[in-house]
Amino acid sequence: MKLKGKRILLGVTGSIAAYKSAHLTRLLVKEGAEVQIIMSTSALDFITPLTLATLSKNPVHHKFHSENDGVWTNHVELGLWADLFLVAPISANTLAKFANGISDNLLTATYLSARCPVMIAPAMDLDMYQHPSVRANIKSLISYGNRILDAEAGELASGLSGQGRLMEPETILERVVSHFSISKSFQGKKVLITSGPTQEAIDPVRFISNHSSGKMGAALAEAFANQGADVHVVLGHGAIRPHGSNIHIVQVKSTLEMYEAAKEYHHKMDICIFAAAVADYSPKNIAKEKIKKAGEGMTIELVKNIDIAGTLGQEKSPHQIHVGFALETENEAFHAKEKLMKKNFDMIVLNSMKEAGAGFQLDTNKVTLFSKNGNEQTSEVLPKAQIAQLILQQIKQLPVEI
Repeated sequence: MKLKGKRILLGVTGSIAAYKSAHLTRLLVKEGAEVQIIMSTSALDFITPLTLATLSKNPVHHKFHSENDGVWTNHVELGLWADLFLVAPISANTLAKFANGISDNLLTATYLSARCPVMIAPAMDLDMYQHPSVRANIKSLISYGNRILDAEAGELASGLSGQGRLMEPETILERVVSHFSISKSFQGKKVLITSGPTQEAIDPVRFISNHSSGKMGAALAEAFANQGADVHVVLGHGAIRPHGSNIHIVQVKSTLEMYEAAKEYHHKMDICIFAAAVADYSPKNIAKEKIKKAGEGMTIELVKNIDIAGTLGQEKSPHQIHVGFALETENEAFHAKEKLMKKNFDMIVLNSMKEAGAGFQLDTNKVTLFSKNGNEQTSEVLPKAQIAQLILQQIKQLPVEI
């Protein structure tokens, strides 16, 4: 049992996804965790305390005191008891209370008293999840050191489809298990990650870019941060933002901006991961005004961009590790190994567009890792979080002292 002896305080709030908390409770208990549950008042409309009490084998808390015997529920003791405070689902309402220190019920008071790590799994409709106020509250909670378990995309209770679904209980369980099992192999190490696409302006409203989502870069940043590293992410515009209190983000658009930001940090870093999908070319001349449609065609002269990984690879010191990415459609292994040597990488991660479940914007990937020392390893199609763990494991085995 992977969670034997661990004490988990589970918070449940008023969301249609509250029904999933029953399955989550069962999974946690099955793995050996001792689970106590706090419900918000609105959560009582979606699932009964009796159900959760039966599954957790503990009384469920939702008031400061019992109306029958007047027994006081000490929120401070609950917060001190837990090894992990997991709130799943958390509604937009409770999210706002957590972010702003509002303590008007047992759940929010316990959150403010907790000294253990906190994981928060939002669930709400897609427009609510993307609203600036909700995004700001999530950003605040991340800055406090809380870990956000991002909502998943899919069909929602409203009938719409998009991001907002509670992360599935099985995936939440994986994150909880990982939380307790993660080593601190990269404690104190400084890591630079480039992530997402670059945008090369044609005129004030148009640009050249690609389909990169930055999901792989975000997974790597979070994996390093969870293992104790101080992570600096140079993030392309529109890419997925990684979450973590020791993750620092610099937002950029163009390849030149990404290079300048990466160069500023490079000499201070122990490990550099070049995961961004960088544009190889950009327009030679950027129009100052929107280009009007004229004629049957248009020609844009392109010039070669700076090779970020290759240029910084020439400045790489013996104590540094450089890891690159290659996306190929033919002669894949040959071209990846060529880049490995040409750009002075210690390891390169080969992605294939030909594999089902691998490529841009997906939550899964299949990769082959080529190391300069000759080691090769090919994964199955796995969630990108697991691919990130595989990459970190291979980095640990590189013959470089950092």
